[in-house]
Amino acid sequence: MTEHALNGAGEDRALIGRFLEMMAAQAGAARNTLAAYESDLRLASEALAGKLAEADAAALARLGEGWSGLSRASIARKSAALRRFFAFLVEEELRSDDPGAALPRPGTARGLPKSLDHGAVDRLFAAIAKRLERVPPDPRDLRLAALVELLYGSGLRASELVTLPFAAVAPDRPYLILKGKGGRERLVPISDRARAAVAAWRATLPPRSAWLFPSGARHLSRIRLYQLLKELAAEADVPPERVSPHVLRHAFATHLLEGGADLRALQLMLGHADIATTEIYTHVDSRRLVDLVNSRHPLGDRAIR
Repeated sequence: MTEHALNGAGEDRALIGRFLEMMAAQAGAARNTLAAYESDLRLASEALAGKLAEADAAALARLGEGWSGLSRASIARKSAALRRFFAFLVEEELRSDDPGAALPRPGTARGLPKSLDHGAVDRLFAAIAKRLERVPPDPRDLRLAALVELLYGSGLRASELVTLPFAAVAPDRPYLILKGKGGRERLVPISDRARAAVAAWRATLPPRSAWLFPSGARHLSRIRLYQLLKELAAEADVPPERVSPHVLRHAFATHLLEGGADLRALQLMLGHADIATTEIYTHVDSRRLVDLVNSRHPLGDRAIR
């Protein structure tokens, strides 16, 4: 079931610690959120005799049944913590399967994803452009430009971005093929400016590099990517707590929909198995909804008699 041995309460504690470090660094989770996740995960580990990381779907289903006396909000929080934990184990290749679907879903309303408006995105790119004016250009600035172009221009997940192989983005091909969650392949369009940014960065790398964004013997870490974006946000006068790889992915989806993109096409680009996941990006302001009714409804251009 696992690619690495996951045995005992000590292993659970170590993995929970690694998960919380990731949540703090990559997702920017608040202290209270981290404390709640830690409590929920440790209680679940105790209930499963220290074998949470090894748990299969049947064990998680039994665990969820034991929450029946809790409020819907508490069940939703516990389920969310465990699902994120198992997704982390899969991403880190500590498990080959994700049993999180067996956890209860009490039907609480999902919050809208955090995003950035066009002005904030423009300031991020303006800060990058200012960096690139240096002569000669700093390779670190070329790397940052390529990273942000791919995050905002193609909606890549952080894990997908940092693990791109050296030749993933071809200069004569306006797309790349990714294998995302669940091993599902998808085609991701790459803009001309993103390909140009990648080409400029790749020219600084040794030709035998395994990764497009190498770091030491491996690839750039998600934590380092998160830190680079925070530094850029501060430089661009955008509150750093508002910027992360996931937020730029949300901005990609939101701004495409605002521009008239088809929801089904967006689902394919984001790699969502269920279009219901994509539908959360359809949040638009009331002014745009009113404008849409006035401009598109058959009666919108008829005078009231």
